[in-house]
Amino acid sequence: MKKALLLICVFSCFAATKSQAQFETVKDSVVQLFGIVMTADSLQGIEAVSVTIRGSHRGTVTNNQGVFSIVVLKGDVIDFTHVQYKPKTVTIPKNLEGNQYSVVQLMVEDTVYLPATIIRPRPSPEQFARDFVNTKVPDDNIEIARQNNSAAKRRILMQSTPADGGEATSMQMRNIATKATYQGQTPPMNIFNPAAWSEFIQAWKRGDFKKKN
Repeated sequence: MKKALLLICVFSCFAATKSQAQFETVKDSVVQLFGIVMTADSLQGIEAVSVTIRGSHRGTVTNNQGVFSIVVLKGDVIDFTHVQYKPKTVTIPKNLEGNQYSVVQLMVEDTVYLPATIIRPRPSPEQFARDFVNTKVPDDNIEIARQNNSAAKRRILMQSTPADGGEATSMQMRNIATKATYQGQTPPMNIFNPAAWSEFIQAWKRGDFKKKN
């Protein structure tokens, strides 16, 4: 029993010593970072500058005088960002002696060039009426559908649009049926077909046989 108590005491002392060593190591790596962020040209404190530790979700912002304070670790990279200024970066030295580190961070304004705006006088009623009449309004879907349903547009679409699978199959079946109907005899010629002559005359009037460039 005495040996067990002795072992428990020895392990307790060892664990306490190890925890104390780890605490001292972590305590030595903790740094209180504080400072002020100012403009580089006029040395005025900048408010609402984001001070964040890179690679973590921790950070703070400067007050209305540009002052900030945050707890960091040695070796951390600190980012200073603001919508009106170019970002800056500060690295906490790993071999820093002590647990405090102060900085005076200067930031330069980030100039953004916007596209030029041309201000013109309002047009006269005559100019507005002329431009309104001459403005080409694109066709809407109803007008496009109406144009596609015209006889001329349908003929163009029939000649230029390739047949799909159903139309190709139907054409092949009609050819097979025609060959079977006139098997063993001479098929009729359209030269003696009045309907074919009527279609030929209409096509001639439409100009279907004219040479196309």
